[in-house]
Amino acid sequence: MIIIDIKETVKRIFTDFLEKKGLRRTPERFAILDGIYSIQGNFDIDMLNEHLKKKKVHISKATFYNTLDLLLECQLIQKQLYRGLSRYEKAYECAQRDHLICTNCGEVIEFCDPRINEIQATASRLMNFDISYYSFQIYGICENCKMKMEI
Repeated sequence: MIIIDIKETVKRIFTDFLEKKGLRRTPERFAILDGIYSIQGNFDIDMLNEHLKKKKVHISKATFYNTLDLLLECQLIQKQLYRGLSRYEKAYECAQRDHLICTNCGEVIEFCDPRINEIQATASRLMNFDISYYSFQIYGICENCKMKMEI
Protein backbone atom coordinates (compact mmCIF):
# COMPACT_ATOMS: atom_id res chain seq x y z
CA MET A 1 0.00 0.00 0.00
CA ILE A 2 2.76 2.47 0.93
CA ILE A 3 4.75 1.65 -2.24
CA ILE A 4 1.64 2.32 -4.35
CA ASP A 5 1.15 5.68 -2.60
CA ILE A 6 4.77 6.63 -3.24
CA LYS A 7 4.52 5.58 -6.88
CA GLU A 8 1.37 7.68 -7.34
CA THR A 9 3.01 10.65 -5.63
CA VAL A 10 6.17 10.53 -7.75
CA LYS A 11 4.03 10.11 -10.86
CA ARG A 12 2.10 13.25 -9.91
CA ILE A 13 5.33 15.17 -9.21
CA PHE A 14 6.79 14.09 -12.56
CA THR A 15 3.55 14.96 -14.40
CA ASP A 16 3.54 18.46 -12.88
CA PHE A 17 7.24 18.88 -13.73
CA LEU A 18 6.72 17.86 -17.37
CA GLU A 19 3.70 20.15 -17.72
CA LYS A 20 5.62 23.15 -16.31
CA LYS A 21 8.46 22.44 -18.75
CA GLY A 22 6.04 22.03 -21.67
CA LEU A 23 7.21 18.46 -22.26
CA ARG A 24 5.14 15.48 -23.36
CA ARG A 25 3.94 12.90 -20.86
CA THR A 26 4.95 9.77 -22.76
CA PRO A 27 4.28 6.18 -21.64
CA GLU A 28 8.03 5.47 -21.92
CA ARG A 29 8.92 8.18 -19.42
CA PHE A 30 6.40 6.87 -16.92
CA ALA A 31 7.49 3.26 -17.49
CA ILE A 32 11.03 4.31 -16.57
CA LEU A 33 9.79 6.13 -13.46
CA ASP A 34 7.71 3.11 -12.41
CA GLY A 35 10.66 0.80 -13.02
CA ILE A 36 12.95 2.94 -10.89
CA TYR A 37 10.51 2.99 -8.00
CA SER A 38 10.07 -0.80 -8.29
CA ILE A 39 13.80 -1.59 -7.99
CA GLN A 40 15.38 -2.06 -4.58
CA GLY A 41 18.60 -0.15 -3.99
CA ASN A 42 20.74 1.61 -6.55
CA PHE A 43 20.86 0.73 -10.24
CA ASP A 44 22.53 1.52 -13.52
CA ILE A 45 21.03 1.89 -16.99
CA ASP A 46 21.59 -1.77 -17.87
CA MET A 47 19.92 -3.01 -14.68
CA LEU A 48 16.91 -0.76 -15.28
CA ASN A 49 16.73 -1.83 -18.92
CA GLU A 50 16.76 -5.52 -17.92
CA HIS A 51 14.08 -4.89 -15.30
CA LEU A 52 11.85 -3.23 -17.90
CA LYS A 53 12.52 -5.90 -20.55
CA LYS A 54 11.22 -8.54 -18.11
CA LYS A 55 8.00 -6.51 -18.05
CA LYS A 56 8.01 -6.45 -21.89
CA VAL A 57 8.85 -2.73 -22.01
CA HIS A 58 11.46 -1.74 -24.61
CA ILE A 59 12.93 1.77 -24.51
CA SER A 60 15.80 3.28 -26.51
CA LYS A 61 19.01 4.28 -24.76
CA ALA A 62 18.42 7.91 -25.77
CA THR A 63 15.01 7.88 -24.07
CA PHE A 64 16.59 6.32 -20.96
CA TYR A 65 19.26 8.99 -20.69
CA ASN A 66 16.90 11.87 -21.48
CA THR A 67 14.35 10.65 -18.94
CA LEU A 68 17.01 10.12 -16.27
CA ASP A 69 18.17 13.70 -16.84
CA LEU A 70 14.59 14.92 -16.33
CA LEU A 71 14.17 12.81 -13.19
CA LEU A 72 17.45 14.20 -11.83
CA GLU A 73 16.30 17.73 -12.56
CA CYS A 74 13.02 17.27 -10.70
CA GLN A 75 14.90 15.52 -7.86
CA LEU A 76 13.11 12.18 -8.03
CA ILE A 77 16.44 10.35 -8.39
CA GLN A 78 20.05 10.96 -7.43
CA LYS A 79 23.16 10.08 -9.41
CA GLN A 80 26.42 8.80 -7.99
CA LEU A 81 29.65 7.83 -9.71
CA TYR A 82 31.22 4.53 -8.70
CA ARG A 83 34.51 3.61 -10.38
CA GLY A 84 33.66 5.99 -13.20
CA LEU A 85 30.23 4.44 -13.79
CA SER A 86 26.94 6.22 -13.19
CA ARG A 87 24.58 4.64 -10.68
CA TYR A 88 21.22 6.01 -9.68
CA GLU A 89 18.87 5.69 -6.74
CA LYS A 90 15.44 6.89 -5.75
CA ALA A 91 15.37 10.24 -4.01
CA TYR A 92 11.73 10.76 -3.01
CA GLU A 93 11.05 9.90 0.65
CA CYS A 94 13.96 7.51 0.80
CA ALA A 95 15.84 6.76 3.96
CA GLN A 96 19.39 7.92 4.46
CA ARG A 97 21.70 5.91 2.24
CA ASP A 98 25.43 5.83 2.63
CA HIS A 99 27.69 3.53 0.66
CA LEU A 100 30.55 1.10 1.12
CA ILE A 101 32.16 0.54 -2.29
CA CYS A 102 34.48 -2.35 -3.05
CA THR A 103 37.45 -1.12 -5.07
CA ASN A 104 38.05 -4.66 -6.32
CA CYS A 105 34.66 -5.85 -7.64
CA GLY A 106 32.64 -2.62 -7.53
CA GLU A 107 29.94 -3.94 -5.19
CA VAL A 108 27.98 -1.16 -3.50
CA ILE A 109 26.69 -1.89 -0.01
CA GLU A 110 24.19 0.54 1.46
CA PHE A 111 24.27 1.33 5.16
CA CYS A 112 22.80 3.88 7.50
CA ASP A 113 24.36 5.48 10.56
CA PRO A 114 22.30 8.13 12.39
CA ARG A 115 25.48 9.91 13.48
CA ILE A 116 25.81 11.21 9.92
CA ASN A 117 22.46 13.00 10.31
CA GLU A 118 23.74 14.50 13.55
CA ILE A 119 26.86 15.79 11.76
CA GLN A 120 24.70 17.37 9.05
CA ALA A 121 22.45 19.03 11.62
CA THR A 122 25.45 20.38 13.52
CA ALA A 123 27.12 21.69 10.35
CA SER A 124 23.89 23.29 9.22
CA ARG A 125 23.24 24.95 12.56
CA LEU A 126 26.80 26.13 13.30
CA MET A 127 27.54 27.36 9.80
CA ASN A 128 24.03 28.59 8.98
CA PHE A 129 24.20 26.36 5.90
CA ASP A 130 21.17 24.92 4.08
CA ILE A 131 22.10 21.40 3.00
CA SER A 132 20.44 20.28 -0.24
CA TYR A 133 21.90 16.78 -0.29
CA TYR A 134 25.04 14.95 0.68
CA SER A 135 27.06 11.96 -0.44
CA PHE A 136 28.99 9.67 1.87
CA GLN A 137 31.06 6.89 0.34
CA ILE A 138 33.69 4.67 1.91
CA TYR A 139 36.00 2.71 -0.39
CA GLY A 140 37.68 -0.58 0.50
CA ILE A 141 37.57 -4.34 -0.08
CA CYS A 142 34.34 -6.29 0.49
CA GLU A 143 34.11 -9.53 2.43
CA ASN A 144 33.78 -11.69 -0.70
CA CYS A 145 36.88 -10.20 -2.32
CA LYS A 146 38.86 -10.56 0.93
CA MET A 147 37.90 -14.24 1.10
CA LYS A 148 38.98 -14.79 -2.53
CA MET A 149 42.31 -13.07 -1.84
CA GLU A 150 42.98 -15.39 1.12
CA ILE A 151 42.55 -18.54 -0.96
